[in-house]
Amino acid sequence: MKVKIVNHSPYPCPAYATAYSAGVDLKANIPESIVLKPLQRALVPTGLYVAIPEGHEIQVRPRSGLALKHGITVLNSPGTIDADYRGELRVILVNLSEEPFEIVPGERIAQMVLAKHEVIEWEEVSELDATVRGVGGFGSTGK
Repeated sequence: MKVKIVNHSPYPCPAYATAYSAGVDLKANIPESIVLKPLQRALVPTGLYVAIPEGHEIQVRPRSGLALKHGITVLNSPGTIDADYRGELRVILVNLSEEPFEIVPGERIAQMVLAKHEVIEWEEVSELDATVRGVGGFGSTGK
């Protein structure tokens, strides 16, 4: 699927790392390094602007290596970018580790996945169908 992109960063457009990759890496488009202290968050620009096709969203997700090795994650994971948004793609990162983490210009900070979605049409009813689980939630089916 072709998606229009404006790239104001000095880096190439996001690309799939392997033939079976679901997402592409987003890079930090920053003039100088940012140090995230423990529990600190930052809104990191990418320099990218996209026209997401109707019926789709972009999901912004953490990079597993940053999460495992450094405790860096996307705060509102997965972040949703709606099809009618035309501003710069920016990523909310948070440092969940006990050590400061330096984000350098061009660092791969998150993954972006294009996902199709449905639009809900509500059918208001007086009650819902019964199921075995019923209203049980939050651990009701086991540990």
